[in-house]
Parts: sequence; structure tokens; C-alpha cells
Amino acid sequence: MASTVQIPLVGGAADGDTVTVELDSNGRPPLTHHHLGPEGLAEAQIYELESDEPHGRPWIYTWRGPAV
Repeated sequence: MASTVQIPLVGGAADGDTVTVELDSNGRPPLTHHHLGPEGLAEAQIYELESDEPHGRPWIYTWRGPAV
């Protein structure tokens, strides 16, 4: 079974939420997360992986905008 990690979402409509993602074979999460809106992919928001070591977290997903 693959390892998972919870990563906080920062900014955008999902600010403050967390997502659980699978780590790859190198122990790294996906580079982006598409947070689905009420209409599914039509209203998805894109979050990009960033390091957050200065704040004691290995990673965060930062809002980059709508997926249009």
C-alpha cells in the first residue's frame, strides 16, 4: 500500500482545508492538486505544491487560480 500524507491548502476557495494524497516512490506528493468545485472539474481550482519548512510543515498546496 502506498504511503499518504495530509497537505494543507492555502488561498482560494479551499483555504484552510487539507487533502490526503499518495506519495510517489521517492516519497514526494503530486506537484499539483485540482480542488473540485460544486460543478466538478468545470469549477476546479488549481493548487501547486510548495515547501513550507520555515513554518514546520514539509509541504503546502498554494492556490494558483481556476482551471480554465
